[in-house]
Amino acid sequence: MLFNSFEFLLGFLPITLFVFYFFGPKLKPPFTGLWLLLCSLFFYGWWNPAYLALILFSIGFNYFISKRIYPGKKKTLILGITVNLLGIVFFKYTDFVIYNLNFIPDLSLGYLNLVLPLGISFYTFQQIAYLVDSYKGTQKEKNLFSYGLFVSFFPQLIAGPIVHHSEMMGQFRKPNLTKLNYDHLSRGLFIFMMGLAKKIIIADSFAIIANKGYANINSLGSAEAWASSLAYSLQLYFDFSGYSAMAIGLGLLFNIKLPQNFNSPYKSLSIKEFWRNWHMTLSRFLRDYVYIPLGGNKKGNFRTGLNLMATFLLGGIWHGAGWTFVFWGFLHGAALVIHREWSKLGLNLPKVLALFLTFLFVNITWVFFRADSWGGSLEMLQRMFYIVPAREDFFLVSNFYDLPVWIAGVILLFMPNAIEFGRRLKPTFTYLVLNLLLFLINVIYLNSIVKNDFLYFDF
Repeated sequence: MLFNSFEFLLGFLPITLFVFYFFGPKLKPPFTGLWLLLCSLFFYGWWNPAYLALILFSIGFNYFISKRIYPGKKKTLILGITVNLLGIVFFKYTDFVIYNLNFIPDLSLGYLNLVLPLGISFYTFQQIAYLVDSYKGTQKEKNLFSYGLFVSFFPQLIAGPIVHHSEMMGQFRKPNLTKLNYDHLSRGLFIFMMGLAKKIIIADSFAIIANKGYANINSLGSAEAWASSLAYSLQLYFDFSGYSAMAIGLGLLFNIKLPQNFNSPYKSLSIKEFWRNWHMTLSRFLRDYVYIPLGGNKKGNFRTGLNLMATFLLGGIWHGAGWTFVFWGFLHGAALVIHREWSKLGLNLPKVLALFLTFLFVNITWVFFRADSWGGSLEMLQRMFYIVPAREDFFLVSNFYDLPVWIAGVILLFMPNAIEFGRRLKPTFTYLVLNLLLFLINVIYLNSIVKNDFLYFDF
């Protein structure tokens, strides 16, 4: 079930909200938590009921193992982390391993072609963080159903934000959780509608340009190659930040505050600032559970560089099973190492130049993120950096210069983001009209386009 579907908007969400607010105050917190858990599992199972068995096993296993993890019981922690990682490795990386093994002479293994269960990377990382926190002595969840809700809460289940137990369970247990909060409802609806518009109006429009360009790399001229790469950069941002805004808005509708996941990252003046503002909860996870345990910046300059590289190599492979993703992680790790050394010189670039260079680097590295192969990545870069005319019979060229789409995308990049707008929202007539207009525009688009999955569902 997609957030950008009529089944969700006109069926699942209104029913879930009605029962939550109408029956919740009468039946108290245990019912509220159980209702949200059942709705979240239904939401997840809508895609494929077989996925339910996997997430239920994951919830049960991690809850069971967490009860046996205490400071000093490192072997139990390692067992829990290993089982979680094996699940991701099996579904996400088996064919990648087979691909590399097949380079061995006289070895020809068949691919399994496994379908990646939705959200497995996100809810697995979330539970690994919980196991590590349990090992550190953080208060543990005593109730299986409450733990299940923490893992499966539907707004952030499929593609984050990646949340911590400590920032969620206190909210779920608030005695006034089911009390109508008109400020939360208005802000939540506004942020959700803003996120939905970013997805279906902006991201899906740029997707047309990016998909056609990357599907026809050999026919692109230099201008079309740059247009394709820029379109994908904008598609990815508006798609994923749109999903995150929708998740945060949905959380507020249930009086739950989810952490911000994007903070206008393309306005960043350095690669370090970019990673503070892009996929912020993943960056937090990698920092707290990979970079710092490796030693962070406490073991000398050389070791700090290695730790940064290791962290971003892991971040690269987390995003996808392919050497292009590993190389993308390597490039970002190397950029952070170079930025760290540059910062020691005390030299500051003009802000406009710093913004341009940061975005240029991010845009170029997205090519490895998007292209289907090494060959496709290198061909796209070659066409971007060498003057190449488009093939004369290339029938897609006109699609690359859809000015209204480009103008809207660039304007939105430099405007306050959906979360900033949501914070400014006041219960005035102006915002009511704006909410209604967003709703009507979104419904019109939903009724006139093919619904596209969110990009990060593949990760």
